[in-house]
Amino acid sequence: MRGTSRASLAVLSRTWEPAVSKAKGRALDLGTQLFAVVDALDATPSLLRALSDPAAAGDAKAQLVADVLTAADKRVVAVVQEAARQRWSADRDLADALETLGRSAVLGAAEAAGELDTVEEELFRLTRALNGQREVRAALTDPMAPPASRADLVEAIFGGGARAATLALTRRAAAAPRGHRFVAALGHLTDLIAERRDRQVANVMTASPLTDAQAGRLKQLLGRVLGREVALNITVDSRVVGGLKVQSGADVVDATVLARLADARRQLAS
Repeated sequence: MRGTSRASLAVLSRTWEPAVSKAKGRALDLGTQLFAVVDALDATPSLLRALSDPAAAGDAKAQLVADVLTAADKRVVAVVQEAARQRWSADRDLADALETLGRSAVLGAAEAAGELDTVEEELFRLTRALNGQREVRAALTDPMAPPASRADLVEAIFGGGARAATLALTRRAAAAPRGHRFVAALGHLTDLIAERRDRQVANVMTASPLTDAQAGRLKQLLGRVLGREVALNITVDSRVVGGLKVQSGADVVDATVLARLADARRQLAS
C-alpha cells in the first residue's frame, strides 16, 4: 500500500482493535464476516469502485454499506462504513485493508483464548513442512481447483490438530489467495502476530542446533539492534556450511560460510 492507503488502514486499525478486544471469542466470527465482505468486493468490482470512489460523499457510501450488509454484525458494518469514508491510493487497497482487519480479528480471538503462541508455532510448522514440497504448494494456489478443495488440503496437512484460529487463517489463505503465494501469506500472518506483541520475529537458519545459551544471546543481541523483543524461529539446514543466516522483516544478516565465499567471488570478479 502507498502512503494514503497506509494512513487509512492505520485509522481503521485504531477503531477496529478495541472492538476486537471487547468481542473476545466472538472475534473469530467478526473476522470470518470481514472475509466474506472482501470476497463480495473481489467478485463485484463495481461495488468496490463505488465504495472507494474519492468523489462520492462519505455518508452516501456508508449508507450503501448498510444497504448491502443487512445481515452482518453491526461492528463489521461500522468498520466497512469507515473504510468507505477513507481515501485509498487504489481501489483494491480498500479490500486489502479489510482482509488485514479480518486476519487481525481472528488473531485477536486466539489472543483472547491464550492461544496466540500456539497459532504462531502452528504457522511456522506448516511453513517448514512445505519446504521442498513444490507440488503441494502449487496445489494450494491452483486457480483451477475449487477454493474449498484447496482449503481442505490445508486442513488435511494439519491432520485435524490445529487451533480454530490457525485453521481459519490458513484455510482462508488457500481458498482466497488474492494474488499471493500461500507461503508468503503465512509469512504475513506471522508478521501480524509479531505486531500484536510489538515484537519482531527473526527467522534463523543455522547448520547445527543452537544451545539455549546461544539462542538467548542471539535473542538479546537482535533485541538491542531492533529495539524491541525478538522471537526466534530457528531452522537447522545442512546446506548452511557454517555460521547462520538471520532474516527479520526486510533485513537479512547472512554470516554463513557460503555467503562469505559468494561475496569473495563477487569481489574478485569486479
